[in-house]
Amino acid sequence: MGNDELWLRRRGELYPFGYNIGNLACQCESNEEKTLMDVAKIREKLNKTLLMMALILGALLMLFPFFWMLFVAVKAEGHGFKLDFVFAQPLFKNFTAVWTNESFPFSRFFINSLFVATSGSLMTALFCSMGAYVFAKKNFIFKETLFWMLLSTLMIPGMMYMVPQFAIVTKLGWINTYRGMIIPHVANIFGLFLLRQHMETIPDALISSAEIDGASEWQIFKNIIVPLSMPVITTVFLLSFLFQWTNFLWQLVVNTPDSLKLTLPVGLALFRGQYATQWTLLMAASAFSIIPIAVLFLALQRFFIEGLTAGAVKE
Repeated sequence: MGNDELWLRRRGELYPFGYNIGNLACQCESNEEKTLMDVAKIREKLNKTLLMMALILGALLMLFPFFWMLFVAVKAEGHGFKLDFVFAQPLFKNFTAVWTNESFPFSRFFINSLFVATSGSLMTALFCSMGAYVFAKKNFIFKETLFWMLLSTLMIPGMMYMVPQFAIVTKLGWINTYRGMIIPHVANIFGLFLLRQHMETIPDALISSAEIDGASEWQIFKNIIVPLSMPVITTVFLLSFLFQWTNFLWQLVVNTPDSLKLTLPVGLALFRGQYATQWTLLMAASAFSIIPIAVLFLALQRFFIEGLTAGAVKE
């Protein structure tokens, strides 16, 4: 075999030029794998970028009404919905005017809403946690049947039982009273469900140990059940507060127009005039109305998320 003859042999032997066929094939395969990995990384980055752009667009669409509300709130009177930049002088004049407007007792509406929402939510959290403890850790006849009967009421629209509720409130003499505004909505079946699902995951050994040590039912509930269920209790409190704070129809039904106990949603609706509406003042008042919800959610956001995940899934 001559020196100038190509030494073509089986894979793995040398060419006269010094190349190894096996190494060359492996190098080609590694280059191909590297190219595929680069394409996959580029595709992953592109998908993440598109997803982020979609999320940002969705966030802007949801925040646009709030930006528009604040934009109108700082406009001059008569320029509320005009596409111009004629602002009030001083800039926050409408925000101060809301609190000093004699024809619109905003401060009274705000305090009424704060009292109704806070007291109602505290009562809801307390009673739901007590009821959930009984359904989760106590045995009595027809326990499951009664629980599922209560849970089935979630399928009934609220409008269906508003008339009988109003009849009961009227017979009790609770029209234009805080009792009529708060008590009919203290029972929260969804909150009972969340708390019961979570409390079933609490080990029975903790309760048995406390009973052996001589703890009463109230001590077990207060010192063991409540601390371990605090994220879910906070979630129930927040959901109830949001409902009570934004509740319009029931507060309108249970109060007369001249009542001193009207809440903020009803007050904002009455602020609209028959022939004209001061939109700048209305938007400023609406901006104030979202502050308690925003503050509560930001302060208790961690407990809210933990409570939803802990109460919605039974381990």
